[in-house]
Amino acid sequence: MVTAVRHLGPNWYASVMGTAAVALAGAGLPLHLPGLRTACTAVWALSLALLVALLGARALHWAHHRDQARTHLLDPATAPFYGCLAMALSAVGGGALTVGRDWIGTGAAVALDALLFTAGTVLGVTAAVAVPYLMAVRHRIEPSQATPVWLLPLVAPMVSAALGPLLVPHLPPGQAQETLLLACFAMFGLSLLATLLMLPLVFARLVAGGPLPFALTPTLFLVLGPLGQSTTAVGMFADVAPGVVPAPYSQGFGVLAVLYGVPVMGFALLWFGLATAHVLRARRHGMGFAMTWWAFTFPVGTCVTGAGALARHTGLVVYDWISVGLYLVLVGAWALAAVCTARGLLSGALLAGPRTAPAVPRPVTGRTTSGAVR
Repeated sequence: MVTAVRHLGPNWYASVMGTAAVALAGAGLPLHLPGLRTACTAVWALSLALLVALLGARALHWAHHRDQARTHLLDPATAPFYGCLAMALSAVGGGALTVGRDWIGTGAAVALDALLFTAGTVLGVTAAVAVPYLMAVRHRIEPSQATPVWLLPLVAPMVSAALGPLLVPHLPPGQAQETLLLACFAMFGLSLLATLLMLPLVFARLVAGGPLPFALTPTLFLVLGPLGQSTTAVGMFADVAPGVVPAPYSQGFGVLAVLYGVPVMGFALLWFGLATAHVLRARRHGMGFAMTWWAFTFPVGTCVTGAGALARHTGLVVYDWISVGLYLVLVGAWALAAVCTARGLLSGALLAGPRTAPAVPRPVTGRTTSGAVR
């Protein structure tokens, strides 16, 4: 077991995020299908079990393979995935209060969400500072290396911003509720502005440098994360603001939910089409499964909840249909990634170390009878 976790990186938390997204997004759908909520609760329980299992496995990794853990931190391709831990904690915590309470009770759900939200928020803000710092002072990065993976630590505070309002009604009225709501709003701004700084680098790399390598092509869907999650966040602010902040600002949150969410969701749908086109091209050219396929899940889930928030605040049925359509994509992508991941675990391929490049034979030089080198 100790040897098996040597190459278990922080990217594995993406499977927890994607599983929790299925539960969170499904709970907010405008559909009233028999058994839907029970199915979402079961999926949330699975995400909690995955989180516990991965926390244990990663603890073994840090205890017995510190050299590899340090290598991950100093690798610009792996370090951004430390944001996934924070998002996994917050997502499972939010799921506890959204659907998990049906099975464990409201009191236990609030306690679990408070614990996981606090841990996820602290880790998320830390990652949002530490990973860009490492990229600047320890990593050696060229602009041509920019990928959507760089967004991961910056999106983590946005996940806290979107899920934190769930706890507001369970706090004492007054200072406690207002402080949490405005803290979530501050994390919204932190993540949004940082994303706006990083996203142009990613888009410039894509346009000027050509398509991403096949293994990284699915990460184009990660751009949907800050778009859908920020739309979800402003909708949540508008939901809980009345009675928490003074009247002018509570109405302002309602205005922001529409005036911000509508154009951002429009751009998210544009990017969804662009990313899908790149993935289909890569698939035609032989793209195989990699753990980056989990990028098809959580970011799409944020767009489901974002469209749901717009449906609540605009009253437009079109956003209900968008949320349902994207949810079908999410469930299909989750099922595909889960099956391929399970297959890779059973075969041992996903936990194996990187393959050693074959030795290149030394070039042989010879001379002709005239003495010329050939």
